Amino acid sequence: MEHLIELRDVYKIYPMGSEQVHALDGISLTIDRGEFVAIVGQSGSGKSTAMNIIGCLDVPTSGTYRLGGVDVSTMNDDQQADIRNKMLGFIFQQYNLIPKLTVRENVELPLLYAGIGAEERRRRAEESLERVGLAGKERNLPSQLSGGQQQRVSIARALAGNPSVILADEPTGALDSRTGREVLGFLQKLNAEGDTVVLITHDNSIAVKAKRIVRLQDGSIIYDGDAKAPEAVVRPAESGEEAGA
Repeated sequence: MEHLIELRDVYKIYPMGSEQVHALDGISLTIDRGEFVAIVGQSGSGKSTAMNIIGCLDVPTSGTYRLGGVDVSTMNDDQQADIRNKMLGFIFQQYNLIPKLTVRENVELPLLYAGIGAEERRRRAEESLERVGLAGKERNLPSQLSGGQQQRVSIARALAGNPSVILADEPTGALDSRTGREVLGFLQKLNAEGDTVVLITHDNSIAVKAKRIVRLQDGSIIYDGDAKAPEAVVRPAESGEEAGA
């Protein structure tokens, strides 16, 4: 079976003066359609670099990355932008909504860039807003919504393009704990409806809401398995063992 996401022996190396920093140190990872995977790690673990590569925002120094069977690891900026539009939906910590646009216009914006006609844009935006419980808020401005509602608008925007992968980067980072739980609940609901969700976080309590955890440390995968397994949330640096080794 062809994997939706497939990283093989991926390195990302940055020159730092006379040294070389291995942000990713030869990781291999596969994610299939319909999975809910949390990529977890502390600052400097490589999780943000992994997200940038999975999200076609960067390319590996070496190794291969295939998305939907297409090798994207050597694509140029324009080719990467095209595949982002077609296959990826992004949810960011800070929502990234445009204040002067209505809720519906914010959701439509990526569809406009993708060249989709006005009537189809409107239909998709309204369907996506209904999925996240914001039907009737289409004409509101972002400033008229709570933080949790604004994050739901950003989820709707990600859904409107019918992406193969929803990539959520610390999606609860700007929210209080109750609202954060609501947003995670929406991601779980979307996954239950068949969407593939990749969640990037440093927080174990958020990661365990996924079905599978991939833990990074110093650019390497040190655990990849069931989010409910006890070793999924063990800090190897504290335990002296390599969980999942």
